[in-house]
Amino acid sequence: MDTAIRRHVYFPTLSEPTLFCFPESVGRYSSFPEHEVFRHPGALNSFSIHVVVEGSGYVESAGTVHSLTAGDAFLYFPDDEQRYYSSREEPWDVRWIHFYGSKLRELLIEGGFHRSTIWTLKRRAEWEQWHQTLLEEAELHKLLHATRLSTMTYGIIAEFMSQAIPLTANKGTEVTDRIAQLLPFIQQQAHLPFDLPEWASKSGVSVYYFCRLFRKLTQMTPMEFVTLCRLQNAKQLLLEKVDWPVKKISAMSGYTNASYFNKRFFEQEGMTPTEYRAARLGKISDK
Repeated sequence: MDTAIRRHVYFPTLSEPTLFCFPESVGRYSSFPEHEVFRHPGALNSFSIHVVVEGSGYVESAGTVHSLTAGDAFLYFPDDEQRYYSSREEPWDVRWIHFYGSKLRELLIEGGFHRSTIWTLKRRAEWEQWHQTLLEEAELHKLLHATRLSTMTYGIIAEFMSQAIPLTANKGTEVTDRIAQLLPFIQQQAHLPFDLPEWASKSGVSVYYFCRLFRKLTQMTPMEFVTLCRLQNAKQLLLEKVDWPVKKISAMSGYTNASYFNKRFFEQEGMTPTEYRAARLGKISDK
């Protein structure tokens, strides 16, 4: 696996900035699958631009999880809620800058950049060059050349505005489709201990997003789905394995505690497993 790269430089926030724009931080993360950020609304009072150079990752925006690959980007305004993270299987190489300025909001709104968080760059080479130049300047000289830092920051913003177009909507469905493809396998393995982090990892998202998207897709939580699969399997075994005691049915359905199995079965069917077996076998014998 490639060595993780984590480069970032933070600057003190200028209380009375005289320059049009100024960086708050600039950096790059690469081959770092643990990269995950969640900021509540109001947590960060600055703009930020992130551009994916290689690999892939995810951004949640307006209730949708978008899958981002090389050339895709996301822009946050001050005080926005922020949710983004790297793919575990193909960790992204993401470059970013956080910045501020008194006239930036008007500039970006006039350009229509308040309408979306997710973008893609028609050409990203120029943007990457501006970003690399700023990152090297920041690492070498810190705040020594403030005017130069401001100029480079403006170059990054201007290049983004000239190259960015809204990301196609269909990318937001990729993660949901991946979870849908996992449902038959979850059902097949429902009798085994349910490992939520493992299934989230297989879908390429965090546990939080897996649960959120799973509920959106199935109208139930992952554990509710597993429970339904286990009870369905138990009902089938009760009728097919008439010589098996309920305790064995319970174990084969994923419940080591027979009392808990009886409780969940009763909640679902309104009768105990024994009563269910007797009632269904009685109907079959009457035919």
